Amino acid sequence: MPTIKIIDSIKIDLYSREHPPPHFHAIYAEHEELIEIETLSTYIGKIPGTQRKKVSEWAAGNKDYLMGIFKQLNPGL
Repeated sequence: MPTIKIIDSIKIDLYSREHPPPHFHAIYAEHEELIEIETLSTYIGKIPGTQRKKVSEWAAGNKDYLMGIFKQLNPGL
């Protein structure tokens, strides 16, 4: 279940067998950014600013949802 949400062509993906810190992948065209769920700070990568803002706004209201899926897919972390 990698893609959990699509926001204006931006895919929000969560994967199993991941590494800490809990994070999600925001993918837009050829850009990818790993974003920490708790702080919404960038772990690595970059998507364009307009798309990053949309992702941040959505994620801010969905941290519990994101963390729940992350923990479900990565129970050992």
